[in-house]
Amino acid sequence: MSNTMTLEAGVTLYEAQQFAHSVDRYFPLSMASEGSCTIGGNLATNAGGVHVLAYGPARDLALGVEVALADGRLLSTLSKLRKDNTGYDLTRLFIGSEGTLGVITAATLKLFPQPRAQEIAFLGLENPTQALHLLNFIKMEVGNALQAFELIPNLALKLVLTHIPNMRDPLSKPHPWYALIEIASNGENATHSLLTPLLSSAITQNFVQDAMIATSLAQARSLWSLRENISEAQKREGGSIKHDISVPIDRIPEFIDQARQLIQENFPQARPVPFGHMGDGNLHYNISQPIGADKVQFLSQWERMNQIIHKLTQDFGGSISAEHGIGQLKRHLLTQVKDPVALDLMRNLKAMLDPLGILNPGKVI
Repeated sequence: MSNTMTLEAGVTLYEAQQFAHSVDRYFPLSMASEGSCTIGGNLATNAGGVHVLAYGPARDLALGVEVALADGRLLSTLSKLRKDNTGYDLTRLFIGSEGTLGVITAATLKLFPQPRAQEIAFLGLENPTQALHLLNFIKMEVGNALQAFELIPNLALKLVLTHIPNMRDPLSKPHPWYALIEIASNGENATHSLLTPLLSSAITQNFVQDAMIATSLAQARSLWSLRENISEAQKREGGSIKHDISVPIDRIPEFIDQARQLIQENFPQARPVPFGHMGDGNLHYNISQPIGADKVQFLSQWERMNQIIHKLTQDFGGSISAEHGIGQLKRHLLTQVKDPVALDLMRNLKAMLDPLGILNPGKVI
């Protein structure tokens, strides 16, 4: 068995996951929008999601693609081969290009063994530094069995509990920060015998203040729902200025602290809500409007807030777009953050593959 599947671009991510499951295989790309987002879109944007820590983004899950080019030709690199060193890697060129170089119409994707044991825990923490120590500890102990490590601030959980029905705090008392972790293994009951002593040791070493391990599929889903509903809860709370950034993992606590100070200095009473995929360095550094503030007036400060957060991100050697792409909103920022030689090559590629500018015009370049 090749452990691959070839799908058309319009298949939803959820449908792809279910097909893999039907043949006792696992397709690890996963995100809150999986019921509506499509494989073509996932590849065009090089989507990330919650399992990048273990499996990488969409680009790392594709072996080949079929692409409709601007001149009407159809390029196919669809293949089940894991190794093919015959020239340039055209597959990876089109993945993440946001439809500006060609339209992905099909893809051959990698499949993995279906996890036989899987556990999810919700943890109470004191601060992001403690989260970093915990992340390093777990990775040292279980390696690639760690599938996801999500960082959640207290305010994010409060917003979810306030605005999303049927949500409850899984811990007995509030904590300043939380982590949602997922560990999986192909060995029967392997994670159950692993996670409990692992967290016990973490508590002893003061990496964790409190923990709740899901004991059923329903509990596991409810824990993930807390994380997946943060953006929706922010929307219902009021205005929210969003940033999709990444910084070196070991500098995340420092970044969060400096960003908080800058927001307090420049936008008093604005409420930072930094959450996301700490395991791969990707933070959704969102900022909610002050309580009782005018939403329109708050959102009018979007560009100024962006400048502050993006400048700090650059200072930390990070990226202003970790997984959401450039599109048109960040197009003007590329000249500020991208190497000039890289930009020149990107423009040349665009001109060669789409000389008339008909593919997703006005995006990226």
